[in-house]
Amino acid sequence: MRLVRGLLIVLLTLPALALAAAPASPTLVVMIAVDQYSADLFGEYRSMYKDGLATLARGVVFPRGYQSHASTETCPGHSTILTGARPGHTGIIANDWQEPDHPRQEGGKQTYGWYCVDALDAQGNRIVSPQRLLVPTLGDRLKAADPNSRTVAVGGKDRAAVMLGGANSYLTLWWAGAKGFVTYPDAAVTTDMRKTIDNVNQSAKVAYESTQRPKLPAQCKSRSQAVKITNDLTVGEPVEIKGQSGRWRATPAFDQQVLKMATAAIDTLHLGKGKSIDVLAVSFSATDYVGHYFGTEGPEMCAQQIALDATIKAFLKHLDGTHVSYVVALTADHGGLDIAERNRLRGIPNAQRLAERLAPQNVGAAVAKDLQIPGPVLLGNEFANDVYLAPSIDSTLRPAVLEAVRRKYQADEQVAKVFMKNELLAAEPPSGPPDQWSLLERAKASFNPERSGDLFVLLKPYVDLYGIPKNVDKDYIATHGSAWDYDRRVPILFWWPGIKGFEQPGAVETVDIAPTLADLLGLKVMPPLMDGRVLQVGQHPSPGD
Repeated sequence: MRLVRGLLIVLLTLPALALAAAPASPTLVVMIAVDQYSADLFGEYRSMYKDGLATLARGVVFPRGYQSHASTETCPGHSTILTGARPGHTGIIANDWQEPDHPRQEGGKQTYGWYCVDALDAQGNRIVSPQRLLVPTLGDRLKAADPNSRTVAVGGKDRAAVMLGGANSYLTLWWAGAKGFVTYPDAAVTTDMRKTIDNVNQSAKVAYESTQRPKLPAQCKSRSQAVKITNDLTVGEPVEIKGQSGRWRATPAFDQQVLKMATAAIDTLHLGKGKSIDVLAVSFSATDYVGHYFGTEGPEMCAQQIALDATIKAFLKHLDGTHVSYVVALTADHGGLDIAERNRLRGIPNAQRLAERLAPQNVGAAVAKDLQIPGPVLLGNEFANDVYLAPSIDSTLRPAVLEAVRRKYQADEQVAKVFMKNELLAAEPPSGPPDQWSLLERAKASFNPERSGDLFVLLKPYVDLYGIPKNVDKDYIATHGSAWDYDRRVPILFWWPGIKGFEQPGAVETVDIAPTLADLLGLKVMPPLMDGRVLQVGQHPSPGD
């Protein structure tokens, strides 16, 4: 299957025509992903940025970037950034999905659920792996052109680092709680780099075990307003965050440890100092955890944005100190939705939480009762866009059961649209500005015929996927994952020393980042091609020049 709407990136054959603002033979590409950093957050806090984000905002700014697909989660979002391909082509359709044809044993029970970076080792144990990513990253392409090129990916989450690093990364590191930063079990790590990882993990352990008392910046105090979620849970006022808890990830200390690991890797591996082009991809996750634990519009997010600004400043300062020619791009894997309770207080009366009746086991049970057939009818325990019929359903019954499930979802007041698999198979790939796509086109961008469900269910706007309590941490109160623009829109920024910045408010996609960087590097992109296009960021004269 072709991965492109007619795009072929060619070598820059007339370098003499390049603008003076173009980077001088960059040897290091730096890709920064900020988890859950919506275009709304960028716009809201842009005037408050004074440091690193303010610097990047003086470069080339696309404030209306899009993670254009419908299932706006961390894994699919990260998979688009350096591949130039939408999730339907990367194969990363969600954070988790069901594979009815590939059951496995877990905890003594048969399951069909797979995590986006799951693999099994020779003993049948789950390990982290990039094998589910179906297309190459920019780093993979650079390495194919030059075996000495290296990609290093560092992330606050395994799925973030793996999707940015790709199949042939030199080193992929992610945060694993009390274990600190870890990599693949079979990764070949040099002695010096192993010492570096151990040193960073020792300092991270101190931060991880410390009680965090985030101080609310003065400019954030006006946002401090208590919002009651349940009798036992209130947000909107600064809270003490104890060490060794999931909420530690929602403090500036988390991003700072990711930064420390990334800069240590730069120094130990001398990234960008050879004759080959290296890639450093870094994913900061604290913004995402703040959004999940506290919502996107409270003082907690304000404090995080001020801290993120300082973190990016420290990162840029370290890059300047390497004296290598580098290019930076920054974007996000998805946006986010504020808590329903605060949205209702602030003028969105239809903001609500997902009803438990839409969980697949509950929909399946209702259908089984209506049709008087044994269960289970659907796979999975939590609501997801992709809905899978249980493989145990007799083939002669499947059409009737599928139609009954479709009707059950479509009749629900919280559901906007349900697409059948055959509809998505027949649909044309999306084209044109992503802000004008139909729901069908957004769903198509997330659709992979081998992995997607029998049905694809889209909720109405402002329906939060989390009830209370929810998720493994038991106190996530807000999330993302919808086909609506508050989850799809993200900023896209390009910067390098000496850039002639400008702002382009037109709608572009995160899949445009990889082809743009390839064009800056003079890299010819061979098949598989990309869904994205080259954005003009200073590398060519305007038409007619």
